[in-house]
Amino acid sequence: MHILHIYKDYFPVLGGIENHVRAAAEGVAARGHQVTVLVTNTAPRTIIERQANLTIIKAARQAHAASTPLSLPMFEHARRLTDVDVVHLHYPYPPADLLARVVPNHPPLVITYHSDIVKQQTILRLYGPLLRATLARADRILPTSPAYITSSHGCAPTADRCTVVPLSIDPQRFLHPDPAQVATIRACYDNAPLLLFVGRLRYYKGLHFLLEAMLTIRPAAHLLIIGIGPEDAVLRAQVQASRLEERVHFLGEIGDDDLPAYYAAAHVFVLPSHLRAEAFGIVQVEAQVAGLPVVCTELQTGTSFVTQHSTTGIVVRPPTRRPWPVQSTHCWITPPWPAIWGRPDAHGHSRCLHIAT
Repeated sequence: MHILHIYKDYFPVLGGIENHVRAAAEGVAARGHQVTVLVTNTAPRTIIERQANLTIIKAARQAHAASTPLSLPMFEHARRLTDVDVVHLHYPYPPADLLARVVPNHPPLVITYHSDIVKQQTILRLYGPLLRATLARADRILPTSPAYITSSHGCAPTADRCTVVPLSIDPQRFLHPDPAQVATIRACYDNAPLLLFVGRLRYYKGLHFLLEAMLTIRPAAHLLIIGIGPEDAVLRAQVQASRLEERVHFLGEIGDDDLPAYYAAAHVFVLPSHLRAEAFGIVQVEAQVAGLPVVCTELQTGTSFVTQHSTTGIVVRPPTRRPWPVQSTHCWITPPWPAIWGRPDAHGHSRCLHIAT
């Protein structure tokens, strides 16, 4: 079978959807199927990479608007794929609707519905008719959590064709961190309690609320922020204005080989997202597979499907204008663990191995 995945970015661009597309493509190719991934390149030239049964076409990027990279060469590459058995779109990426239509022979269409369009409402009004038409002709729609079927404006009308497929990771990466590397990371921060955030620094991640909370969290924990993104400069300015430079550390992007050690070194993983653009939070899966308890927010998306309140972590209201509920981190960074929850990191480890690998 020849499966075509279409999205905007691919590794080495890092992000939850990008990581999932990579894991899905490599996993299916390893099972003997032919897989093609069609994405945009980060540069104005086309690159084609081949790895056994996997072909990755990174088409020349010509423009970028409203978080959407644009590439006319993608359409030419789509037209050349004459033997595709299944087209698999990863939403949201509006050009993918048109790309699916130019693939020869009109193969069956599968859509992984990662997220609604939340911020770009003007674009959504223009794109809405095409979105609805694509969803109407899809053979199967794959939301990543049960809550998204009922809460999403895209999934709810098509619930009869929805099947929940959680995002996946390779768990082996996180099961055996280097103890010496873990000890070195903790020593860098005086063996103080460590809060960890991993992800793109985007508007909906709620990090500005978490930085406000860092002023009152006791004992005085350190916050490690792994990732880059458009909010980087604003967050750094907030840290400086709050005089948190000694406790909040921007580590940038961390390579795949080193990231598991940071999960192992931390005491709590924090996902303070405040908008439903955070549709799943695959970093929560990584954290729990690594044995790390999670504090996340209830957004009526997949966040509270991955992290179950009082079982695998704590789920709290999303921060708004009020401060992040810092008591949710107090109980995690101050052992012993709450007796009624036992060892929630162990619960999360086994559950995430089951639902997302």
